[in-house]
Amino acid sequence: MILAAALVAGCARASEVGFDGERAVELVEAQVGFGPRFPGSPGHAQVQAWIVEEAERLGWATERLSFEYRGATLTNIEATLDEAMGDFLILGAHYDTRRLADRDPTAPDRPAPGANDGGSGVAVLLELARVLADDRVGCDVSLVFFDGEDNGNLDGWEWAVGSRHYAHSLGRTPAAVVIVDMVGDRDLRLPIERNSSPDLAAEVWNTAAALGHAAFVREPGPSVLDDHTAFLERGFRAVDIIDLDYDAWHTTGDTLDQVSAESMEQVGSTLLAWLRSVCGDVS
Repeated sequence: MILAAALVAGCARASEVGFDGERAVELVEAQVGFGPRFPGSPGHAQVQAWIVEEAERLGWATERLSFEYRGATLTNIEATLDEAMGDFLILGAHYDTRRLADRDPTAPDRPAPGANDGGSGVAVLLELARVLADDRVGCDVSLVFFDGEDNGNLDGWEWAVGSRHYAHSLGRTPAAVVIVDMVGDRDLRLPIERNSSPDLAAEVWNTAAALGHAAFVREPGPSVLDDHTAFLERGFRAVDIIDLDYDAWHTTGDTLDQVSAESMEQVGSTLLAWLRSVCGDVS
């Protein structure tokens, strides 16, 4: 668990070096501009190239980790900083979007735009990449952008395919894995996902409370099969930060106007403070 003094210091440092929610919204807008981003679509290839370009522009080294699944090529993208040290931590989000908006009452055969479901998690990671490139923490942090999360139950696909492949190929043990998914909702409410590691969830939610972030509520939420699941199966500490109470989920209404800078800033600044609390500051 985080010591109180470390938590206070991490929160203070996170406030000093800020996560920019408005920039995160711009990063969501860029993704939505590529159109639907399900595997095999033009937008899927475009968003892959864009994530790599954005991360490398900020000084992160990237690796595309491709594999085959049901006749499709899926690609996880891993971003790391040089001269990494300390505990190995993973922050992850999926970048693919749902091929069919099957919860949409009027257009279930159209693809979901994926502003919040897909776009917000990627935006949080890339904005953290900007901050951490200039103000590093004393941990070996990998930002992992997962493919193939969001097309479960379509044409025989499973959920969270990319993260499962990554987790079961991982050759070392992360001290913690934090997944962000659907964290841009204007009415953001983040209960604790029931499958998440309790001690890790306590660290993150305590950090949010210290920062006064009301979106993080200390009560159990639903159980979710998501990108944290395969890490839990391997015995790794993992937590899923997710708001499933989102009316536009898997509909054509998951558009840019549903996304809030304040919501993503609550999540991003919490993660930044948590990182500084558990890792320390080497900038």
